[in-house]
Amino acid sequence: MVQKKICMLGAFAVGKTSLVARYVHSIFSEKYHTTIGVKIDKKVVEIDGHAISLVLWDLYGEDAFLRVQPFYLRGSSGYLLVADGTRPETLEIAQSLHQRAQEELGPVPFLLLVNKRDLPQSIPEAKLDELRALGWAIRFTSAKTGEGVEESFEALAQRLLQPA
Repeated sequence: MVQKKICMLGAFAVGKTSLVARYVHSIFSEKYHTTIGVKIDKKVVEIDGHAISLVLWDLYGEDAFLRVQPFYLRGSSGYLLVADGTRPETLEIAQSLHQRAQEELGPVPFLLLVNKRDLPQSIPEAKLDELRALGWAIRFTSAKTGEGVEESFEALAQRLLQPA
């Protein structure tokens, strides 16, 4: 079985932990719990007849006072950038994290998840179009309802199995 490390990257309170909980355990909680350091979960999936063990590193949220340390990224096969669709500033943090992840890891597969799709969205579509023009794959998710969650993780897993 192939094992792949995936990091969850984003600002604080964008829903990284909730996305992992929804994907791995099929649960959602309204209670907000700050991630301290890293929380690791694992899920085995089958993609195109291949068993793949996804080791999900849910990293603490980045803000003005706390930056994600590069050593957490080492060994990652890919990552999920998470932005909160109700807070446009979280997209800027995701872009910054993407730049740092690329510097640390090189061109590994990634997806941008615009989370909280169940709430009114405020990230301008034009901004997302700019990122799409740069080759970014963007998906909309809701950890609360489950919309797009499983499909997004499995889309990244699919990319991890493709030859470089």
